[in-house]
Amino acid sequence: MLRLLIPALLMVVLQACAAGGVVSQQPLAGDEGPYRLDSGDQVRVTVFGQEDLTGEYTVDGSGHISMPLINAIAARGLTVRELEKEVARVLGEELLRNPNVSVQVANFRPFFILGEVSKSGQYPYVDGMTARTAIAIAGGFTHRADQRYVRVTRKEDGQLLEIEIPTDQLIRPGDTVYVTERYF
Repeated sequence: MLRLLIPALLMVVLQACAAGGVVSQQPLAGDEGPYRLDSGDQVRVTVFGQEDLTGEYTVDGSGHISMPLINAIAARGLTVRELEKEVARVLGEELLRNPNVSVQVANFRPFFILGEVSKSGQYPYVDGMTARTAIAIAGGFTHRADQRYVRVTRKEDGQLLEIEIPTDQLIRPGDTVYVTERYF
């Protein structure tokens, strides 16, 4: 009986601690969808035939990229294909005829890890990273760590979501991974 109550009590405690967030056992919403840009991402914009406009640009804190000769372009929440179309549209209206634009993610925004790991902090994200890989980058588990699950906090659609996931599940750029202490 006690074995059944402990997980239920832990979930209640986790839910109480998640101020403003949502705690669940479900996969993070949007895991299947295309990658959306946000502050800290660096994109490589290629404008064919225009070397002065081609370059790497960082999505700033306001969610925009600043390219030479044109106004800042909103990038937050867009996919790379949507940003390609927006850059081509702005260039077509303000500077060029029929611009041919390509956008790629050059560097993803970092992820953060804390809790029961050897070296908590901010680390560069690598595409296809799992929570276990993130923990390895942070120096591995401490001897007190719960090695089965981690809590992930992610900003999605303007809201902070917090869930518990197995360590073999994928994380995304900008996620905060918290490795909890085991109780037994």
